[in-house]
Amino acid sequence: MENPFDDQQDDPSAGQTEKGRRSVRMPPEARKTELLTRAIEFFSEEGFDGGTRALAQRIGITQPLIYRYFPSKEDLINEVYNAVYVSQWKDDWTIRLVDRSLPLQQRLTEFYRDYAHTIFNRTWMRIFFFAGLKGLDINTRYINRVISNLLVPICIEARANLGLPTDTPVTPEELDLVWLMHGAIFYQGIREHVYGLPGQIDHDRSAQVAIKMYLGVAASEIPAAIAKT
Repeated sequence: MENPFDDQQDDPSAGQTEKGRRSVRMPPEARKTELLTRAIEFFSEEGFDGGTRALAQRIGITQPLIYRYFPSKEDLINEVYNAVYVSQWKDDWTIRLVDRSLPLQQRLTEFYRDYAHTIFNRTWMRIFFFAGLKGLDINTRYINRVISNLLVPICIEARANLGLPTDTPVTPEELDLVWLMHGAIFYQGIREHVYGLPGQIDHDRSAQVAIKMYLGVAASEIPAAIAKT
């Protein structure tokens, strides 16, 4: 079986070919990408309690080789965050959410259909929960991005939809209301990839129900929240 890391072992015999196995030489960047891919698979299955020694054993390399490409475990986790979360983030999500040429319900429906398609996979969901249980800041960074780029804009668009002022700060009550909708939709991914109920969940229908509930309650809750300020 080919191992793309064979020629990088910290062993005097590195690069030699064993019987029945061919050493594969890869450019450093390609090797780093392959190592990151293996690390993502490892953390999504084992969690972040699994150290770089266990990761090295899983891949079949030496631990120092990992540190050749990632100076510390923190650096490796940051790369995992960028690959799993940042690289899949779509900047046009916010642009589409604030496009008032379309009805708000349609914007929310189209956004959540795309968002769910992006994040509702085993790797994304499991890494997110393992990171949260470990108390890593990658969850905090991601949630802050969700709040500032998605949830706050939704709050403002909900105000505009009701003909309310949009130039005052979003209240905690408004943000909580959006979190209830967002959380209800996100929970469907938990059911599928944490509880293991694939094939029993209609994600589109779940999102549509959550959106209708949000818009229905928003008509009374948002004005009341603004009135308190």
